[in-house]
Amino acid sequence: MANFVIRSATPADCSDILRLIKELAKYEEMEEQVVLTEKGFSIVGFAMYYFTYDPWIGKLLYLEDFFVMNEFRGFGIGSEILKNLSQVAVKCRCSSMHFLVAEWNEPSIQFYKRRGASDLSSEEGWRLFKIDKEYLVKMAAEE
Repeated sequence: MANFVIRSATPADCSDILRLIKELAKYEEMEEQVVLTEKGFSIVGFAMYYFTYDPWIGKLLYLEDFFVMNEFRGFGIGSEILKNLSQVAVKCRCSSMHFLVAEWNEPSIQFYKRRGASDLSSEEGWRLFKIDKEYLVKMAAEE
């Protein structure tokens, strides 16, 4: 098994995290949508999450982004990151972990399903929507 360390990010990791975000966007064929700029260990993966609250089920961990560089997949790094996130969720008394996966991303879908994930879009019929900033500004200015 490959040697790796799972740890919390520090401000010194910003350039590596931005590099991984850009690599994730490239993998998802959405490079042009990354507008962030940059303000020992070689970082080869990351998970970005936050806590939120669902009035029906309580506190949950929302996994915003999760990525391991292609050449480092298959060594158990992703499984360890997900295990670490699960430990954080349990310790913080979350009732579940939620995340999105692109429909075309079958390897990731299978990765999560093997670990007990449920596909809410097919099981519960939920659809994802977004309101872009221009429309948020427009609505915010309405009287």
